[in-house]
Parts: sequence; C-alpha cells; structure tokens
Amino acid sequence: MHLLAAQPGGIQDGSEAIDLGQTPGDILVITAADTEIASLSMARKSASTEHPNLPSLRLANQMHLAHNMSVDLYVEDMVQHAKLVVVRALGGRGYWPYGVDEVARACQAKNIPVAFVPGDDQPDAELAALSTIAAEDAHRLWQYLVLGGPDNARGFIDCTANLVGFKVDYIEPRPVLPAGAYWPQLGAVGIEDIQKHWAKNQPTAPIAPIVFYRALYLSGNLQVIDDLVSALKDEGLNPLPIFVASLKDPISIATIDQLLDDTSDPLGVVLNTTGFAVNTPGNKRVYTPFEKRKLCVLQVVLSGGNVESWEENTWGLGPRDIAMNVALPEVDGRILSRAVSFKGLNERDENTQCDIVGYQPKADRIAFVAQLAAGWAKLKTNPSPNKKVAIVLANYPNRDGRIGNGVGLDTPAGVIETLRALKAADYPIADIPENGNALVDRILAGPTNALDPKNIQAAEHTLSLADYQTFFDTLPDTVQTKMNDQWGAPDTDPFARDDGTFAIPVIMCGDVAVGLQPARGYNIDPSKTYHDPDLVPPHGYLAFYVWLRKSFGTEAIIHFGKHGNLEWLPGRALALGADDFPEIALGPIPHLYPFIVNDPGEGTQAKRRAAAVIIDHLTPPLARAESYGPLKDLELLVDEYFEACGSD
Repeated sequence: MHLLAAQPGGIQDGSEAIDLGQTPGDILVITAADTEIASLSMARKSASTEHPNLPSLRLANQMHLAHNMSVDLYVEDMVQHAKLVVVRALGGRGYWPYGVDEVARACQAKNIPVAFVPGDDQPDAELAALSTIAAEDAHRLWQYLVLGGPDNARGFIDCTANLVGFKVDYIEPRPVLPAGAYWPQLGAVGIEDIQKHWAKNQPTAPIAPIVFYRALYLSGNLQVIDDLVSALKDEGLNPLPIFVASLKDPISIATIDQLLDDTSDPLGVVLNTTGFAVNTPGNKRVYTPFEKRKLCVLQVVLSGGNVESWEENTWGLGPRDIAMNVALPEVDGRILSRAVSFKGLNERDENTQCDIVGYQPKADRIAFVAQLAAGWAKLKTNPSPNKKVAIVLANYPNRDGRIGNGVGLDTPAGVIETLRALKAADYPIADIPENGNALVDRILAGPTNALDPKNIQAAEHTLSLADYQTFFDTLPDTVQTKMNDQWGAPDTDPFARDDGTFAIPVIMCGDVAVGLQPARGYNIDPSKTYHDPDLVPPHGYLAFYVWLRKSFGTEAIIHFGKHGNLEWLPGRALALGADDFPEIALGPIPHLYPFIVNDPGEGTQAKRRAAAVIIDHLTPPLARAESYGPLKDLELLVDEYFEACGSD
C-alpha cells in the first residue's frame, strides 16, 4: 500500500490512503461538509483580525479520511497532539466506524477533550456517549454547525477557543432563516424583488423554481445557482431560486408553498439540486409542493466529485453521488438531467491548512439543463393544438417482421390508441391508421432497416446531406472521428440517397411523426450489437434524430415499448456530456417511454442515460397461443380427417 500526499485542490474519494500534510494544531475539526469547512475558515480569518493569538485551528474533510491508513496517520500526527477535537460524523458511527473508534481511543489515551456530534440535525446517542466534553458544550457546538451561517460559525470559533483556555466572549447559537427566495447579487429577497428581474417582454413566461440547499446560500458558494438563473432566463423562463434546509423540513415546505402561491404566472418546471428523497419505498407516499401542482421535477446534480474524473471515465458519477443525487431522488419520481457542477479548489487556507473546496459550474451542462427545462415547461404551458410529438418504434432484430416489437406489448395497437387519445386531447392529429396492421403497412411502404433500395429512394421524408453535415460539424472532433472511422463518410450510408439526402423512416399522422428507429449499424449481427457499449451509430441513425429535432421540430419524443437502442449507445453511464451518443442523438428533448413494469433494470438505463419518464404498463395476461388464420382452418381439417379415419 502506498501512502499518497494530498494534492492541493484534489478531491479525494477515500479509495487511496493519503497524508493530509498538516502540522499539529490546538483545535481539530473533522467534518464531511465542504460548505462547513468554508464557513469555519472564513470565521477563523475574521476572528484572527480581532484576536491574533487565537489557538491554532486545523480543518479536515472526513471524506479524505475514509481509508483506514489515512485515519491511522491522522490520529498519530494530529489527534494525539491536539487540545480539543470536534468530529461532525456524517451518518454517525456506522458510516465511519474505524475513524470514530480510533479518534475516541486516542483522545481517551491522551486525555484529550473530544466532541462527537451528528452530521445532521437529529441527535445521536451513540456519538454523545463517546464525547468527553460537557454535554452542554457538545450540544452548543453541534447547534452552531446545524444552524449555520457566518454568525454561528464565528460563535463556534470563539467557543472552541474558550474550551482550550483562551478567554473570549462568544454568542449562543442563533437560528437562521431555514428557507427563502434568493436572487444573484441581492441575497435573500421577497418574491416581488425577483419579479422585477424577470423577463420584461415576457411577463407570463413559465416560472422555473430552482431548489438548493441553504448551506450554499450561507457559505456564499452560489456561482452555479447564479449561472442556472442566467441560463434559464436565456431560454425564456422566469427563474425562482429557493434555498431550503431540506424538502422534508416543514418550514421549507411552507416557504415553497407560499412563494409559489404568491405569483399568478404559470409554473413550468422545477430544477431540484437537493439530494436524497422525501419518500421511502413501501411507505405511504408524501406529496411535495411540486407534485401537488403537477410540476415536472428535474434532478440537477451538484457533483461531489471532480471534473477531471468525470471527463476521463465512463461511469459518470461516483458511488456517493449516485446514492444521494440519483438513486434516492428516483424514489420521488424526479427526472435525472445532468451534473452541472463539480467540486474544485477555490483557495488554500494556510491558516487552517485546508483546501477550501466549492462547486465549480460547467457551462455547457448548465446550458443543456436549461434547454431541457424549457422543453418541459413548453410542453406544460403551450396549448395542445400547437404541439408536435414524435413516436419512435423499436425494431429488433432488424427485420421487417419485427417492426414495432415491444416486450409484453402490442406496440402497433398501442400506438393507434395513443394517437386517438392525443386527438381527443386536441393534439393536431390526422390520418390515423385503422389499426395496428394498417400502421405497419404504411411503415413498410417506406424505408426500413431491411435497406430495400427501392423504398429508400422513394422515401417521402428526407434530410439533406448538407443539413446533416452542418449538424455533424458541431459535434466534438473525437465523435466525428469515431463515426467516420467506423462507417465512412455520410454519403456512403445505406440511408443516403442519390439526390444528396438521407431517407428518413417516418410517416406523418397530422403533426405527429411515427418513426422506425434505425439500426445501430448495418452488415453486423444485431443480436450482438444492440447493447454494445462501444459501437458508435452510423450517420443514418443520427440523421433520423436530427430530422425529428431540427426539420420536424418535435417537442417530445416517445420511444414506444421495451426497448429501443438509444439508451445503449456509447458514452457515460449517467451524468452525460456533449460527447456521449445518447445526448448527441436525443438532445434536450423531453422523453417519454412506455415500458413493461417487470424490467426496472433496463428501464433505469433509459431514465439515467436518456432522461426518460418511464410510463409502466402491466405484463400481459397469459393464455394458450393456439393456431390462427389459415393454420387454424388447416388444424380443424386435419382433426376432422383423423376422426373420419377412425370411424367405421
């Protein structure tokens, strides 16, 4: 095992043993919250100007001490030489048992006062039993951190100084506003102040609440929120930033309700950056203020990892982010969008010998999320007669006899019923086929994955190679190289026609397009490549989605039935980037996906990689298949013949 020196600004995940490189200090504080470290660092600087001889302070992130060897070294070099140790243990002893036990053991052996306090706002009897300072003092330190804000951070600094013998006045913990509205450069404001900054030429533009933790507001780590506000305004939305203690906190819930009730403008979509879930599987559902108003909630990830790891690897996010920002929010039905910021070094505080880390925005991811939010808001607020929708049928294996296959679903019949339902809801529908067979017949009359040259040349809907090339040129160079290396130039694609266009496998039913999803490749075995994580799609594949998005102008895409192949294209597992093929094909288009209820694993792939809203359908009832059509008539004749042969 190698022991690594902590690199300034490095975001450690605990997988390697590291040396934080600190020198001993009078007071040690270990916490898992970067915002807390930033607040204490600022408070220590402020206190030092008034009291230059304050006891020395060292701050350490609990996440950097996840490896047992890191704990051993920190205990030996730091804990054993301190006059006071404060550990705010995220998740209690159960989350960091070795660290808690070793710090407690060392403090007991050296008779060093220690306070173990919970990482949240709930008391923890197990941690309290390990503390050796007075219960009243431990509770006070905990409340400073729970309540947060500059005043309480300063109170924490002054109080801990007193506990090691440096006499200085300190305030008692003070409650801080748990929730409220925020606006860049203004801080906490009322709704009327925010309305002054909304689009003057769009007074009824959809409102897009942005929900974020109060800790960001109190620490001033708000650049990502400010950038989201700007991006949403650019997309014609009226942002409403709201900071909360959590979505379970009653005061925060009441604040959200009040803010949403204080405006008569239409509510469009919610961008939520908080982690965890309001609900627990198996328990009675708790409806958030957003669900009560039937609002779509996009889960926007503020990643605890670093951008270098995200850029270099294919897993997208680390285990902690997946648990807190992806898996648990799925319980509440939130739509996973993208990671819009990553942790990075803001500054090195030599006084506390700690990196001050904060969320650093990623501009292109923020722009993508804003476009996705605008798409969902438009779907909610625009009248149905003005909407365009695309329905995409799967085709696996890539034979004409498997058009519209969906596991446990009569997909063609389901599409017909959907078209009729859309028409009843005033969507601009026309020319609905009589039944599922008629739908398939219309599709077969055009280009399909069978690549019949006659049908391709006779395609009714096309995309010019010039328009495709314009789109293709906007893609990252690495993406262009991969596609050209695998499939050659666009004009060599089987869907490319003699007249310089791509044939698009789609039929029109009014302003609803029903298309056949292209294969992931040609002259290959589809059974081996349908889920291939490395095979890039051919040009004809991208041309299909470019036509839907750019030429047709669809406002939503419905992939109908388990399952298509878009969510299996190469790229990150989740928190996609501009070089990931599901995003390249689908773009920031609202995505719906009727899917069989008994396959949540593959449905999760679509949710996490294609921001899909899964609409479950039940498994079909089982019945004896029997013969049908001419075969049934033949079977009857054979039975009659057999009986006749046995007669006298």
